[in-house]
Amino acid sequence: MDFVRLLRGKIRKWVDAFLRGHHDYYTCSLPRDWGCFSPLSLILKSLFSHVSTNSTQTAFLKTLKDESFIVYVSKYKSNFEYLFYHIKYKSEGLPFPQFGFDYTILIWQRLSRLIRIALAHLDHLLRHKTLPDPYVSGFFKRELESGKAAFLSLVDRKGFYHRFVKAKRDPLEYLIELQHEVSRPIHIVPQWLLFSKKPQDVPLGLVDIFFGSEENPGRLRRWMAILRTPQKAFVETSDPLNLLSFVQEADNQERSAQQQAFVLRQRLLDQINRHRQSITGPVLKTRVELKELILRNERFQDFMRGYAQTGKKNLADLHKKADKDLNDIAADYSPHFIQAISMIFGWIWKTMFDGIVLDMEGLNRVKSAATRAPIVFVPCHRSHFDYLILSHVLITNNMPCPHVTAGQNLAFWPVGTLFRKSGAFFIRRSFHGARLYAQVFSEYVRMLIQQGFNIEFFIEGGRSRTGKMALPKTGLLTILIDAYKTGACQDLIFAPVYVGYDRLLEESAILGELEGREKKQESFAQLIRARKLLNKRHGRVYVQFDEPISLKALVSEAGKSLQDMEHAEYQALGRNLAYRIINAVNRISVVTSQAITASAILNYPKHSFTQSDLMACVETYLNYLIFHNARLSENLDDTLLGIKNVLAIYSKRKFVEKQKIKAKDESPPADPRYVASENKRMNLEYYKNNCIHHFVPAAYTALAILSYDAFQFSASALHSDYNFLQEFFKYEFAYDVEKTPEYMVRKTLKAFIDDAILMPHPTLPDTYNITSAGLRKLLFFAGFLKTYFESYRVVLDVLKGYGRRELVKKERMKKIRALGDQLYKQQEVERREALSHINYENGLTFFNFKGIRGNENNENIEFYSQVIRRYLNCFMVQK
Repeated sequence: MDFVRLLRGKIRKWVDAFLRGHHDYYTCSLPRDWGCFSPLSLILKSLFSHVSTNSTQTAFLKTLKDESFIVYVSKYKSNFEYLFYHIKYKSEGLPFPQFGFDYTILIWQRLSRLIRIALAHLDHLLRHKTLPDPYVSGFFKRELESGKAAFLSLVDRKGFYHRFVKAKRDPLEYLIELQHEVSRPIHIVPQWLLFSKKPQDVPLGLVDIFFGSEENPGRLRRWMAILRTPQKAFVETSDPLNLLSFVQEADNQERSAQQQAFVLRQRLLDQINRHRQSITGPVLKTRVELKELILRNERFQDFMRGYAQTGKKNLADLHKKADKDLNDIAADYSPHFIQAISMIFGWIWKTMFDGIVLDMEGLNRVKSAATRAPIVFVPCHRSHFDYLILSHVLITNNMPCPHVTAGQNLAFWPVGTLFRKSGAFFIRRSFHGARLYAQVFSEYVRMLIQQGFNIEFFIEGGRSRTGKMALPKTGLLTILIDAYKTGACQDLIFAPVYVGYDRLLEESAILGELEGREKKQESFAQLIRARKLLNKRHGRVYVQFDEPISLKALVSEAGKSLQDMEHAEYQALGRNLAYRIINAVNRISVVTSQAITASAILNYPKHSFTQSDLMACVETYLNYLIFHNARLSENLDDTLLGIKNVLAIYSKRKFVEKQKIKAKDESPPADPRYVASENKRMNLEYYKNNCIHHFVPAAYTALAILSYDAFQFSASALHSDYNFLQEFFKYEFAYDVEKTPEYMVRKTLKAFIDDAILMPHPTLPDTYNITSAGLRKLLFFAGFLKTYFESYRVVLDVLKGYGRRELVKKERMKKIRALGDQLYKQQEVERREALSHINYENGLTFFNFKGIRGNENNENIEFYSQVIRRYLNCFMVQK
């Protein structure tokens, strides 16, 4: 007996020594050191390195590691994914999963570790008559507390059977109980390893049946995909769920841990499914299915019957007309075509541009919002390339190509067919008198939202002809809000987008329209001529995203549901949303060296200028922009070099010319003088307007100070002028109705003080003095408005000279343009860019709004004439 006891003791000591004093050996753990599998781990590391991860999405993981416990979550149970995240995240220096809840990994274990696992399990069985349980032993808790990340899966057929039938431990329930024991939060991080961006096919094909679907591929299909085309695979990381916050929710306080685990699993599954759909898009239906949804739904059929009775029309004829209208409108969305065309355009962008500067942080906010609701992208519209570039950016960053609203003018062959395949749907310029068409279009948009498709539309209605944002057209926006109101979706999220260019691609055509030439209809011949664009470099493209706007949150802020709103309130909400989007796009727009140089050239107070003169003006503008945290292009990192390069470009393009030396024997100056070419000032005006919105508050404030005609003034004295100018130019520049003139003046004065333009009075409150250099800088800012005053002056002079009946619509613009040309030749209008067709139209709209349609309203005409003269006189000091 003593011998046996002694032998047992020695065996016990040997086992304890071999087990290194603990029994924490489980098959759910992956070893840090792969031992004999090290060569294989290096091969897998090399293979997995081709799989892309989003560094912006994963950046937060390093911070989470120091603040909480990390548990990665996948939808489907997969040893492959567990192994992938372990190797991939380890190689990228991220917290990587080292143990998996309810996972059994044998093949990748070292032999010595397998022996230790076997001995530990046998020892536990002999001692306790049961196999060791990592839940009961506290292994999982110890591993998490030691800083190791975990991995678990939500959907597993065996796991469900064990939890539901055999009452085995649910890992989510365990984590909830553990969260009550520890003070540090547990963050659950959903992950997707995707091998395709295609929407799910219904029904499944034979390959999907035998080897697993693309959403949940089988073992063989996963390894084949990663071996053949690893670069096509990518990882998406969803927003982490804070388990501490989850258990503290009011609804969860009354639930048991088991009930909480059920709710948590459903919430995570919903989040993962929505995230996947935000990448692939919803399940695609055939055109026949979509027609059924649109034209056969009860709401549309009720409209058709009512419309037929009211208009005494034949219902069968209306059905035929509705079908034709839908064919004219609808896209023919093809993911395969989109992927192919995206590769072609990727090459085109590299040929035409020096690169696309992408706001990844903003895009990731949009991607996160896309997991909650359909996204409506609302970009500014400068070029026909806008929607092509934005679609390409979204596809290459794992988002589906949106359905893009396009004008009916682009439906010509073959572009119309190609655009439809790319997700474009077409809209008429006007719905006037087309009640049936309007209803079909509204139903089509509603169907897109209901199915979960993302949409893109241009709130300006068409391309900007001036370089600045046009005021919003709210027709399609109202249709989208109506769709939300009638329950097409639980929320609708608007994403303001800025797409800008160093150099405008359709420059000559757009500027021709600005000078009054008729717009040429788009055609196949124009498309062929556009190939010349491939022979030129057009600088950089800038794609920026603002904070997404939730319509649900916006309605909640209003304090009333859409159904309870009066018609006026409903319209006001849509109008405010439109201006909020416009202001957001303006706020995120990138100021380029081309734009700021054009501003300095046109606003410089003298006819000629040197590079040093421009630098003084540009630095004033930059100080203001930096104060307001505006986004600047990389070309402005070295301001002097940037301006020098732009001057060289403008000289080459004949925008500016070197001033000729009068004396033949006179040597060229070190800092030559330039003049702006008169016939190219409109080009410069376009680039100036690319950034003008940043300077409008400063221009209003500066002109208010100059009109005060004193070197000392009070801030309160500026408010009335600022308010007037904001109203006077409301058809030129959108402004934020939530920010008062008092606020804007105060904010601008702080920027002026920061740049030593103004000095607060040492004793008098709310009083400021203009510094010696300040007067010149104020003129730099006020100069942004001079062009518009001159344009409005021309319009008012025509209205003064004719009666209302004499100014028929077709003739009045001819008279305005003729007078403008005459005053320019007589040098009463100094800036050629003031002869802008768009400026004239906006001026007419403003004066008509004020009741001035001819010389009958002489009192108002005289008032505005004096106002314009007073403000234009402020610029006389610069001469």
